[in-house]
This record gives sequence, C-alpha cells and structure tokens, in this order.
Amino acid sequence: MNLSEAKILITGASSGIGAETARLLIQKGAKVAITGRNLEKLKATAKEIGAIAIQADVCEESQVIEMTKTAIEKLGGLNVLINNAGYGYAAPVVKIDAEEFQKVFQTNVLGAALCAREAAQYFTNQKYGNIINIASTAALKGAANLSPYNATKFALRGMTESWRDELRKHNIRVMLVNPSEVMTDFIANMHTAQGSMEKTYSENEKATKLRGEEIAHTIASLLEMDDRGFITEATVFATNPQN
Repeated sequence: MNLSEAKILITGASSGIGAETARLLIQKGAKVAITGRNLEKLKATAKEIGAIAIQADVCEESQVIEMTKTAIEKLGGLNVLINNAGYGYAAPVVKIDAEEFQKVFQTNVLGAALCAREAAQYFTNQKYGNIINIASTAALKGAANLSPYNATKFALRGMTESWRDELRKHNIRVMLVNPSEVMTDFIANMHTAQGSMEKTYSENEKATKLRGEEIAHTIASLLEMDDRGFITEATVFATNPQN
C-alpha cells in the first residue's frame, strides 16, 4: 500500500514498539491514531510524534467499540489495525496465579480479538484493510517459566491464521510479526510470581540488541508491499545480541 494513503490505528502505543512504529509511519506520510490506558503518557507521545491520542483499555469491549469509532472519525477512515497492546506474565507451572493468568489473556488475546472484530467489520464493508498482530518469538517455542505468556502468543498466532483464512476473500491482509527481545520497558513491566522484574543492558547489549526501530521498520515494510501480495509472518532476531 501507499503509506501516504494509510489511516492507521495502533494499540498500546504510548511507548516502545507501538510508539516507534507510529513515529516511522507518520514520517512516511500515514495518518496514525495511538491508544493506551495512561492518558498523560499517551498525550505526551502523541504530541511528540504527531499522532492522534485515543485513551482506551482493549480489555473493555465498550471501550474498544468507541475507540474504533473515534479512530475512524478522526482519521477520516481506517485501513490498518496494528494490534500491539500486551504485556508479559511469567511463572513456573506450580506457581501460576489464576487471576494473573486470566488478566494476561484478557489483554493479549481477548483484547486483540475485540480490536480485530471491530476493524474487520469496517474493512469487510469497504473491501480492503490490513491487520498486523504483534506476537513474539514466544509464539514459536515454549520456554521454562513462561507458559502463561507463551500461551497468549501461541493463541494470537493461531487467531492470525484463522482471521487470514476468513478475511483474505474480502481483500484484507492479516499478518504477524514475531520480535525477539527488544530493549523496551516490556521486561520491567512483566508480572512474575516474584513481583516485577528489573533489567539493565550493558553497553555491548545496547549496541547489538533489537530496538523498537527495527520492529517499526519491519511493520512498515509489510505494509508497503503492493496490495497484490503480502508477507504472512515475519520473525525478527538480533544478529549478534551479545548475551
């Protein structure tokens, strides 16, 4: 697609991958609305990069419906949804907390499904659209103590394949991006059986690990392919992460 004609809604974009993606797409000529729960942080990011701020919690169905309507009104239409909202919950199986497990599924799985539902209804009516789901390399392989988070990303990958099968006939491209570790606040915000995690990066790691910019570049590249084709799934690793 021609990004100068793109009207894009990005969830969970107050910071990190979402914010960097919005920044790049705006630089390329797209109109972009970003969402988040923290209104102050959301507005600051939107002002910095030139995006439209829409406060919303993707776990709340009524807020997702209103968020999508508002985005369509403020953007003058909609042809791209980027499902980026999500967080991590890690725990060994013997210590899984039922409430935390349900919460991470509400955001990472149900939230993505609600956003996709609302966007897909609009895209189907106009016979065109793009949905990009941000999963993780955790959608490809399980890891010790990460089963709750892995489960949400495996689910998102499965939903992506199902939506692609449903929507392709309506001229809607459904794509998946699997980043490996990206230097954002993701780990610091991860819920664990022990509480919050802390993560600092060495200078060597800062020079070699993935940034939000690499994932933004991947997303922009997926969208920029001519509409006659699309890349179903893209996985991004650091070349030499210096662990």
